[in-house]
Amino acid sequence: MDEIGIEAAKIIARGGVIAFRTDTFYGLGADPLNQAAVRKVRALKDRDDSKPILILLSDFNEADRFITEQSEVFTKVAARFWPGPLTLIGVAHPELPAELTAGTGTIGVRLPADEALRELVRVCGGALTATSANVTGQPPACTAAEVRNYFPSGLDLIIDGGEVIVTQASAVLDLSGPRAHMLRDGAISSIDGWDEFLDRS
Repeated sequence: MDEIGIEAAKIIARGGVIAFRTDTFYGLGADPLNQAAVRKVRALKDRDDSKPILILLSDFNEADRFITEQSEVFTKVAARFWPGPLTLIGVAHPELPAELTAGTGTIGVRLPADEALRELVRVCGGALTATSANVTGQPPACTAAEVRNYFPSGLDLIIDGGEVIVTQASAVLDLSGPRAHMLRDGAISSIDGWDEFLDRS
């Protein structure tokens, strides 16, 4: 674990908020099971309380901490497309903080393909919030400098991971039911083989 990882882990453990480069854009990271920390993230972004907050995972089995009653289609899609830029929405464990699920009963999780990113998440407890590092309504931050411009105060650490080169956010599939519903097009499309899972009704 490098010094930045150690510092980030300490900040997350005490309920702080960091900004870091994800596998798509820069995100705001906090302990997803710490209600106060998640509230800080929402306050920083001026985020609508009706929208759940995305979680990045370090390893496949971390999904069990957040998703309950994983359907067969959830398991199949995750096995085929993870790790990768695909956010999967499943039924949330009922004990998860309302600040995280926004009372929807569902939660979105993603296992990124970037090993260095997964290691950062791992040392920070295996899961981090990763909602985009921007004020709601503004474009996602693509550099650490843009993060600083959005948030001149309120963050405990900004990890400079260089400029983002992706052009699309992660794709989002709702797998909380028996069939998949595509909620957002993104870096993975039907040509990659998920079309067979989609509910076209």
